[in-house]
Amino acid sequence: MGSRAAVRGRVPDAAVVVRADAAPGDPAQDGSGGAPAGSRAGAGPDAPATASPHADAEPADPAPDGSAAGLAEVAYYRAGSAASAMSPELVPRAAAWAGRVLHLTGITPALSAGCLALVRELTAPSLPGRPLLSFDVNYRVGLWRDTAEGPAVLAELARRCDLVFVGEDEAEAAWGLHGPSAIRAALPEPDVLVVKRGAAGAVAYVRERGAGPAAADAPGEPVSEERTSAERGGPAPRTPGTGRSPAPAAPTDRVVSVPALRVDVVAPVGAGDAFAAGFLSGVLRGLDVRARLRHGHLMAAAALTAAGDLGVPPRRADADRLAALDDAAWGRLRLGPGWTDRPPAAEAPYAEVEDRTA
Repeated sequence: MGSRAAVRGRVPDAAVVVRADAAPGDPAQDGSGGAPAGSRAGAGPDAPATASPHADAEPADPAPDGSAAGLAEVAYYRAGSAASAMSPELVPRAAAWAGRVLHLTGITPALSAGCLALVRELTAPSLPGRPLLSFDVNYRVGLWRDTAEGPAVLAELARRCDLVFVGEDEAEAAWGLHGPSAIRAALPEPDVLVVKRGAAGAVAYVRERGAGPAAADAPGEPVSEERTSAERGGPAPRTPGTGRSPAPAAPTDRVVSVPALRVDVVAPVGAGDAFAAGFLSGVLRGLDVRARLRHGHLMAAAALTAAGDLGVPPRRADADRLAALDDAAWGRLRLGPGWTDRPPAAEAPYAEVEDRTA
């Protein structure tokens, strides 16, 4: 739930209207269902920065680097939180499906049986009125420690969605899959699969069939072609959570790879959610896949160069200008703390921004 709130907290700054459904006692109301204490002030009228009032709450996601410094440490309180009380009865599907895109994460179904039932309800396939369903796997070992079904559940939910984000490291931890091709071979169902590779960048597998998210791709867009292990005739990886070999990935996949930016990291928390927010803002604006990936990297850089998990996003004009750089200029770009406060493109040439962020 905290992950979903983090994505929501960034998308509006990319000039996209975003709605968050909050039932009474939702963590967006009480600050306890994943909100990092002390870090969300100003994120919105429904997101107070208050500590968890639940005696049994426990931090599930400390800072990945284990740091205890106030700059980087973010604790998410989920056990016994208001979010764990969510269910299909509390969140009507019609209300959740009212927008163009519904973004979900693998954290929500880990909170309770009711939350899992809700996410299954919201990802029901082949029903009228279903929006584009986005799903970030967000595998957290600690949240699934009471059951061995976590990886299988996350694979099931991912297969029911149109757009899926997954980290290369979490795919290995959850499903024993190594590399983007193996992940795509094991998850062939989503129209778009985005594999986040950390400092190595991100790769998107886009099913080309003339409709859906891939239809906005511009002709002649630079792509990095890659084939899955099944297409190369090699051994197919097991299907996540089942031990069975999956069906071969669709041969019509187009693969778009964009390298990550060079960033002077202040705190690593929230970069994955920020990446998803940037990519989704590009989806809603109809940008091509390469631009969506670049906007994802830029939003991740905003999070990485700020304390806490909600960095100030770049202005839309600045983000568009940087996302449009040629490959050589993109590779030279280096971003440090405060880079999102640079003057917008209309007031300063790119060279000034590059010099000041080197």
